[in-house]
Amino acid sequence: MDADDAGPAGADVAPDDADLEGIDPEAVLTRVGFDPETNVLTRRQAEVLALRERGLKQADIADYLGTSRANVSSVEASARANVERARETIAFAEALSAPVHVEIAAGTDLYDAPRRVYDACDEAGVKVNQTAPDLMKTIGDRAGDAVHGREVRHRLFVTVADDGALRVRKP
Repeated sequence: MDADDAGPAGADVAPDDADLEGIDPEAVLTRVGFDPETNVLTRRQAEVLALRERGLKQADIADYLGTSRANVSSVEASARANVERARETIAFAEALSAPVHVEIAAGTDLYDAPRRVYDACDEAGVKVNQTAPDLMKTIGDRAGDAVHGREVRHRLFVTVADDGALRVRKP
């Protein structure tokens, strides 16, 4: 199986034809409450993601939907990009209302980040329920490739909500 056709984690085995017949994308979309009027995904994008999450390979989805594997690949890539943009939009909206905002500049030592976050939280009267090592790990994990070792390589925004929930965003 090539990398572009890999399904979700644990979905290494292709379903047989009997499995394909038992999958109804419309029923799946109805069960999870998909509404094309309020969703950022098109119906076709939602169908492809629903089928992929059930372990189907792109070639099987193409056969099932009567289209090409290249088309399914394109639809899936667009759907995943839309989902990522929606996540970023939610993160931005949550950041607007967060009482704590800390910008961590590129070139900052990750070991300096907890002090900056704690200082900003103290000033805002917000409690963070993480130790400094846990906070560094959280920031590093959520920053992805923006942090390498101890070096913050790309500017980050750390926000902390009233309940202490921490969010890390890369602009």
